[in-house]
Amino acid sequence: MSVNSMTGYARTQGQDDAVTWIWEVKSVNGRGLEMRARLPAGYDHLDLPVRDAVQKRFKRGNLSISLNIDRVRKDAPLAVNEAVLAQYVAVARRWHEKAPDLGLPRIDGLLALKGVLEVGEEDVPPEVEERRSKALLEGFRQTLEAMAAMRAAEGRRLAEVLGGHLTEINALVERAESLGSFDPLTIKERLRLQITALLDAVPALSEERLAQEAALLAAKADVREELDRLKAHLAAAREMLAAGEAVGRKLDFLCQEFNREANTLCSKANDIELTRIGLALKAIIEQFREQVQNIE
Repeated sequence: MSVNSMTGYARTQGQDDAVTWIWEVKSVNGRGLEMRARLPAGYDHLDLPVRDAVQKRFKRGNLSISLNIDRVRKDAPLAVNEAVLAQYVAVARRWHEKAPDLGLPRIDGLLALKGVLEVGEEDVPPEVEERRSKALLEGFRQTLEAMAAMRAAEGRRLAEVLGGHLTEINALVERAESLGSFDPLTIKERLRLQITALLDAVPALSEERLAQEAALLAAKADVREELDRLKAHLAAAREMLAAGEAVGRKLDFLCQEFNREANTLCSKANDIELTRIGLALKAIIEQFREQVQNIE
């Protein structure tokens, strides 16, 4: 399996004897699964099965769904929306009273106004409506599959990018491990010098306090634990990318753990080269985190 992106788009169309339709679905990043469906009047009954189909197909993403319906027959009867026409007439009369010179609008002008003339609804037998609804939902499922294919293709590209970032992180960890400052004798000598400097600064230091300070210096001198945890996080991230499915949230959490270890590494750094490695790690981890935000 491969990871999926949350970004996608698909558009499909279909028709029966009376109408043509176009489904359009857009998907962008989201913390969870959210959707907005815009359905034409008379097709509100599709809202629930549409949402159900999305929830069965996707785990995360912000989806915008639209359905456009157009009649195949152009000779369908026209109907006057009398409520809208009455509003236009009332406005025209009020303005005519204020400015008689403007005159009253002609009927052809009123009929041309938006919303006055509508395509009359034809009586649709229940069996025809049921058949059309099934065809529309099948078309919607095909649209979701097309978008899923696009999200999968984008996910494969993202997986390659993330894999490259993990390779860079691993190389930096190996560079840190190769530094001479991790040699036990080097660490021992550094501790000796630090403790000597501490005793020179505070000659009357008690044995208990000296032991505490020595333990603290020893902990700060060795960053092998941080490097070991970074390697463990690398292995976990690679396993997640290989497993696929909806791992975006898990990878996002792992980014926090990567950052924690990189910050600790920088705070413990006792030479310029380790500091540079720590800063480079933080930069790559941030790039990794930005790409993870696109993963489902």
